[in-house]
Amino acid sequence: MLLHYLFHVSRPSPKGGQATLSLVFLIGGIIIMAGLSMAFLVVTFVNSGFGFQAANQAAAAASAGANDAIMQLNRNKDFASVGYTVPVNGASATVTVSQNTPVAGQVTIISEAGVSQRKRKIRAIMSVSSSTGQVDMLSWQQLTL
Repeated sequence: MLLHYLFHVSRPSPKGGQATLSLVFLIGGIIIMAGLSMAFLVVTFVNSGFGFQAANQAAAAASAGANDAIMQLNRNKDFASVGYTVPVNGASATVTVSQNTPVAGQVTIISEAGVSQRKRKIRAIMSVSSSTGQVDMLSWQQLTL
């Protein structure tokens, strides 16, 4: 009888095990949701960083394209193009040069570039002297797409 009292093992109630299992599932679910939320935030931050970098590269490529067109105008005051491509560090800019727009004696340059679905567009309006061929910049602006 003494052994019975010393080694008596009580059986846990079935309701206590169910409550523990429910608590484990609840805590596990919370941990999984927290992990998924953190993973989503990390991916979002990384993508926004790459998007910002791509937008800056597109703006630099568009600017380089407009500068190339200005250089072409300095060499030839009558230079015009319906569209040519300027490669810039893995990106490319498409440049159009229109003579006598918006008014006679002025040249409009439109340069558009895109990197990873981020597009940038620059418009430069130049004044070109018909007698001397001197090229002066009247405006330079980044356009919204």
